[in-house]
Amino acid sequence: MSILVLNASPHPHGPCAVILHAIESAAKDGRQVEWVDVNHLDMLPCLGCMKCRPDGECIQPEDDAHRVGRRILEAESLVIGTPTYWGNMTGPLKLLFDRNVPVLLGEDGAQPRQRGKTAAIVATCDSTWPTSQLSSSGGGAIRAVRTVLASAGYRIVGTIIYPCAHGQHDVPQSVLRRAVALGRQL
Repeated sequence: MSILVLNASPHPHGPCAVILHAIESAAKDGRQVEWVDVNHLDMLPCLGCMKCRPDGECIQPEDDAHRVGRRILEAESLVIGTPTYWGNMTGPLKLLFDRNVPVLLGEDGAQPRQRGKTAAIVATCDSTWPTSQLSSSGGGAIRAVRTVLASAGYRIVGTIIYPCAHGQHDVPQSVLRRAVALGRQL
């Protein structure tokens, strides 16, 4: 069994990465874990040409979107972490998903290609609780990533929204305990 962690935070030691590492450490337990920093990927933007639908792969020249797409296919569990930008996931994470539609969905959009796999989602945001749960904040980022993963057939085992993350590098133990528990569910 293998786990793929997609870290969409531009801060390698920020709260999002700290929470993802806690999930990763609990999920390992003899399994292979691969970490991808989405912001460091070299990806061309989606052209919206729709050629990937019948062809099963993006027609653009080979880049990191293709390589990570193959890793998504191989992984049995997916862990995604993203800061909240305008109530949504980061642009690079959205681009990665846009470029990998055929990895996630079949031609008619009704054929989930990742059925039976598990996923977990982490969102960090600057809002305080309960505002952090709103769709204009962390709740929106969770909803956006959940939409992609659920469409692909993933069973989402849990989510974490960490509010007030800006400038806070010491993630509370209560959040880290939730992350460990989530990692054990994968």
